Amino acid sequence: MKIVFVTAEADPFIKTGGLGEVMGSLPAFLHKKGVDVRVIMPKYNAIPESFQREFEHLAHFDVPVAWRKQYCGLDEIVYEGVHYYFLDNEYYFSSRPSIYGEYDDAERFVFFCRAALESLIHIPGFKPDILHCQDWHTALIPLMLKVFYGQEPLYFPIKTIFTIHNLKYQGIFAKEVLGDILGLGMEYFTENSLEFHGGVNFMKAALLYADWLTTVSPTYAQEIQNPYFGEKLDGLLRKRSQSLTGILNGIDYAVYNPLTDPYLVRPYNNFRLAKEENKKNLQADFGLPVRGDVAVLGMIGRLADQKGVDLLAHVLKEILELDIQIVILGSGEKKYEEMLRYFASNYPEKAAIKLEYSDRHAHEIYGGADMVLMPSRYEPCGISQMIAMRYGTIPIVRETGGLKDTIIPYNKFTGEGNGFSFTNYNAHELLFAVQRAVKLYQEDKAVWDNLCQNAMRSDFSWERSANAYMQIYESLL
Repeated sequence: MKIVFVTAEADPFIKTGGLGEVMGSLPAFLHKKGVDVRVIMPKYNAIPESFQREFEHLAHFDVPVAWRKQYCGLDEIVYEGVHYYFLDNEYYFSSRPSIYGEYDDAERFVFFCRAALESLIHIPGFKPDILHCQDWHTALIPLMLKVFYGQEPLYFPIKTIFTIHNLKYQGIFAKEVLGDILGLGMEYFTENSLEFHGGVNFMKAALLYADWLTTVSPTYAQEIQNPYFGEKLDGLLRKRSQSLTGILNGIDYAVYNPLTDPYLVRPYNNFRLAKEENKKNLQADFGLPVRGDVAVLGMIGRLADQKGVDLLAHVLKEILELDIQIVILGSGEKKYEEMLRYFASNYPEKAAIKLEYSDRHAHEIYGGADMVLMPSRYEPCGISQMIAMRYGTIPIVRETGGLKDTIIPYNKFTGEGNGFSFTNYNAHELLFAVQRAVKLYQEDKAVWDNLCQNAMRSDFSWERSANAYMQIYESLL
């Protein structure tokens, strides 16, 4: 089978979050299983020059964007056996400071979707069976395929799959986009088509026109069919529930390998010694007192309500009254950045923050912390908890989405479990979960070590999830 992933980002070329992480690892894993998999993405100026020097120019062609004709170049690189194709338009992608959030994102990603389809005829010796589209940036492809290419011999046999990585971000724009940029008539501006509360919703196009829908965990697939999580699309998702599958993301075990991780000061050939030395390195790097006996909590990610930072704000003072240290890596809403600066300055021996993102610091936290906090309001899948467990770092999570699917709460009677969890979106439930975890860490090192071993034995490689995708591919063909 021949599969094309269409995505706005993919590691190691460009990554802003979980989408880029997944698109960097899933295609490579499918390739190893014998699938002819290709990836199409924009050619951003921020892609490292070391990669761009290796690009081979295959073709250039015009792309219709409603009444416009826009230039598109097609470049290729083979990375870890996977063919990556980069769509080049300097105005839309190379001259911008950001990947997302530009004033003309509607036009940029309409161009990208149409250019991805146009590029297929310029890839030598390759005719795809399935286009696997990722998130709202690619959501117009299933519609465009049917409307603009339905009678073309190359295109009409192609099936489409659309994966929802985060339903909150849908690509909603003014209704003028429909004719002026998409080149569609007002017959598509209806409740049963792209109209959405007076605007045009790109993701809705994929939910209506894709042959199959997936999202990134089984629990999230159920959650988004109810109004609380459904972001006003729950009714449509319920209608398509027979074509909606939740498949848990995986992680790249070569990248997150505690035996070979280059960011660790000691590899995990001896768990307790490795954790101790990496903890000391983490404490020193974040400017905290180096103490081997204290529980270190870590938190990595965007500082936003979705990630539960508002819960943490309510109980951080009480958490810091425990015999713990906390390190936080990430940036986001200014009110949370200011709050964390306040606590770091008032509790310099207990709290440290880095308002940035860095792979090195992230790996240091996974390798050196004892616990990671993920008190998310919602979490489609979550990757940090999976990575943390590879390093014997215990997640403390709220039971939602992929967090619920991956974390088995510790059972003090049987010793089973790989983390701690709480159910309701409540600050004191988060506090109580932290208190339970810290108490166990402090009072019974043997039981704690067993819990860490349970976490490290949890399997979050791509094997099971890749097989689930392959079953969908085969069913469509």
